[in-house]
Amino acid sequence: MSSWPIGVFTSVDAGLGVRLDVVQELNIPTVQIHAPHKATRTEETAKSFLAETSAAGIQITCVFGGFDGESYASIEETARTVGLVPQSTRQARLQEMKEISDFTKLLNVDTVALHIGFVPEDRNGEDYKDLLAVTRELLDHVKSNGQSLNLETGQETADHLLDFIKDVERDNLFINFDPANMILYGTGDPIEALKKVGHLVRSVHCKDATWAAESERGTGWGREVALGQGDVGMETYLRTLKEIGYTGPLTIEREIPEDREQQKADVGAAVRLLEEIRSQTL
Repeated sequence: MSSWPIGVFTSVDAGLGVRLDVVQELNIPTVQIHAPHKATRTEETAKSFLAETSAAGIQITCVFGGFDGESYASIEETARTVGLVPQSTRQARLQEMKEISDFTKLLNVDTVALHIGFVPEDRNGEDYKDLLAVTRELLDHVKSNGQSLNLETGQETADHLLDFIKDVERDNLFINFDPANMILYGTGDPIEALKKVGHLVRSVHCKDATWAAESERGTGWGREVALGQGDVGMETYLRTLKEIGYTGPLTIEREIPEDREQQKADVGAAVRLLEEIRSQTL
């Protein structure tokens, strides 16, 4: 794989990301995918999807896990429902992530990823310690499948994320860096954060956003916008990726599945923007 191939986020059947025909139409060579629903997380589905992507010359680079019952309606709702953090669903979601890892193996992909949720602040608390134990169990299963696990940024500060990864004490835990999420959640300047966590970044999203009003950061959402129209600063972002030695896919994520035509247009524009900056940066 050449340095910085363009990628896009897509889905087998979960309705997230762009459609695969759009990926082909835009001649995008790599994809991250959202894992399919449990009923279709089968060997037959894997063979069919892999045949489709292979025939189109598309490489699957990462499979993201997600769960029923998650809601991003507000930051408060996200904290209550997302990832492995909610105690009431933690064990069931651990099992589901193991199954997603098994499905990922059927696709011959060596990376799984997820939003783990809002990691508790108290590193000495029982909730934090239990989350560590669950994460270690998941990582051991993932490793048995020859895989690493990437945690997506946004819900923690860079420092807290680094502390958590250190406390997990596993060598196959890394980061999927999404600069827009740092802005959307109000958890820190994305470029400063990238420099801090860069040694652990194994995959990235190219997504853009504008900050919430200063008085609302951390409690109210920022706003996702088309790539190049927000506060990330894409030229600075790619220069920083070069500085930290990242050479993997630049995976575009545009989260407006309700407007397929606009999503397609924005992804197409994002491809052109990234190709232009890449030609000037590499």
